[in-house]
Amino acid sequence: MEPETFERYSRQILFAGIGEQGQERLLESSAVVVGCGALGSAVAGLLVRSGVGRVRIVDRDFVELSNLQRQTLFDEADARQSLPKAVAAERKLRAMNSSVSVEGLVADLAPPNALELLSGFSLLLDGTDNFETRLLVNDAAIRLGVPWIYGAVVASYGVTMAIEPERTPCLACLAEPADGGGVEETCDTAGVLNSAAGLVASLEAAAALRRLATGEPWNETRLISANVWSGRFQSLAVRRNPDCRACGRHELRYLEGQAQPHITMCGRDSVQIHERARRLDLAELGRRLERTTGAVRANPFLLRFLVPPYEVTVFADGRAIVKGTKDPAVARSLYARYIGA
Repeated sequence: MEPETFERYSRQILFAGIGEQGQERLLESSAVVVGCGALGSAVAGLLVRSGVGRVRIVDRDFVELSNLQRQTLFDEADARQSLPKAVAAERKLRAMNSSVSVEGLVADLAPPNALELLSGFSLLLDGTDNFETRLLVNDAAIRLGVPWIYGAVVASYGVTMAIEPERTPCLACLAEPADGGGVEETCDTAGVLNSAAGLVASLEAAAALRRLATGEPWNETRLISANVWSGRFQSLAVRRNPDCRACGRHELRYLEGQAQPHITMCGRDSVQIHERARRLDLAELGRRLERTTGAVRANPFLLRFLVPPYEVTVFADGRAIVKGTKDPAVARSLYARYIGA
């Protein structure tokens, strides 16, 4: 190990659980962080500072002022420019540690692209905001045989669990009731404390470093839960369900596109339109929209325009986020009218 590299990670190398050999493993390892909100941004920062050699960030969203309370990679300039989170995250992470290969991808993880986006990495980490995407990551991890770490946070409460395909219970064993589940709290309905997100992100990152630095697979799964407001912590053993549709019967219906994800996004009264089969010329679209809607805000990655009471954000891959409605029919109508069917 080069002297400069040793100096950078010296305090981590002094930790008996990692040591110089473990640090070498970290430098040669790789990870994908799916979602770059409160959890994902904190996890990504910890991995990059720790010297995980290659880190990919996958996120579909852009930075808003309301993100800054808890999403540690972003600042006011990012929000003013409406930068995609993946782009802003890549810039900040490269500035933290130029020796790590960091790649930010503005993409919506979905069945058609999941294997492409997640293949070739040592570990997958959860920074998402909905169970449909988490179960898609779970299916992909089983198909790829790659370990992954589940994490979630809402209000003052958070949970995390490390999953090793074919060795431990998977997320579907834990969180996929036969009846499809009921209504869940989200950050839009219950809020979220940045301290809760920071705690769960730290637990995810610690589990990731242990797995990557030692190379030892997890042989048991425990669900760790914590409430930072009440100070209550629990660690519960989770048993593998032999009839689990994912890790038991290998029916990977989220990966195969048989389970349709929700399209209402966490944190906003909005609907996302998925149009992955098309690419848009944002400059030309912006010129056209200026003639019909007035002012258009744009950067190289997206453009935004107002159709009161709605605000529409359009990405180059054809996706759009329509803010101001939860009705998919209204969102699709606006998309067809202003962007094209």
